[in-house]
Formats: sequence, structure tokens, C-alpha cells
Amino acid sequence: MDRADTPFWQRKTLAEMSAPEWEALCDGCGQCCRHKLEDADTGAVYPIRVGCQLLDTHGCHCTDYANRHATVPDCIQLTVEAIPEMPWLPQSCAYRRLYEGRGLAWWHPLVSGDPETVHTAGISVRGRLVNERQLPADAALEDYVEETPWT
Repeated sequence: MDRADTPFWQRKTLAEMSAPEWEALCDGCGQCCRHKLEDADTGAVYPIRVGCQLLDTHGCHCTDYANRHATVPDCIQLTVEAIPEMPWLPQSCAYRRLYEGRGLAWWHPLVSGDPETVHTAGISVRGRLVNERQLPADAALEDYVEETPWT
């Protein structure tokens, strides 16, 4: 296979990727869009079984990606420079995997050719989160903490 036949994620660094290539790296897992709590004493980050108000919890995508910062001002902007500052990114995250030199997993849609493999492999949040808009008014995020921290 010559260089031109090599997939972009194998021949380019994250910094060299075009905006469409960068966006294509997103595996559609929805993990970035779930709420997290950090233990102030240990620094451990615990994922919460609650997703952002813009998260489609079945499709695992943002329902208003282009305008998300207008609705959710603190929505993360993932950049190459930000990856090392986000230790809470799951080990499965394509951006983290490539940053750490681990390549994409078999279930990543760019590898498998099927956007459903991220779900069938159990990597996505499909069926595991409730959208924050559906929470009872008196709900506390602490009530939705998963027991195993990411970090």
C-alpha cells in the first residue's frame, strides 16, 4: 500500500488533519457529552449517567452541533492542544487513542465502515444515559454517578 492509499489517520498527525478529517475522527460514542464529577480530594473523574441537554441519547450525537455553544456555553472544544488537559477522555476516545499513538480500534466507524459498531461494541452511551432535560426538578447529579472513575 503506498502512502496515498494509507488512511488519513495513519499518515497524518492530529495537527495536520483538516477540519473534516478531525470531525470524522469522532466515533459517535457520546462520551464527551455525558456529565462528569471530579473528586476534589483524589482528582478522580466519575462519569454520570446523565447527558447534555443537546445529546440525542440513542443516536449519541449532538442535536445542534453547529450552534451548541449558544445553548451550552461550557461545551468542550476538543483540540489537539486540549487533549492532554482532558485526562477524563475515555481510553476508547479516538482522539486520545491517536494522541497516545494507539491507532483506531476495530469498532471505530472509519475502520469498520459501519457507524453502528461503536454501539454494538458497547463503547457508546446508547441506552445508558438520560438527557438532563428529562431529570426530575429535584434530581442531584450525585445520584447518577457511576462507581468506576475514568481517572
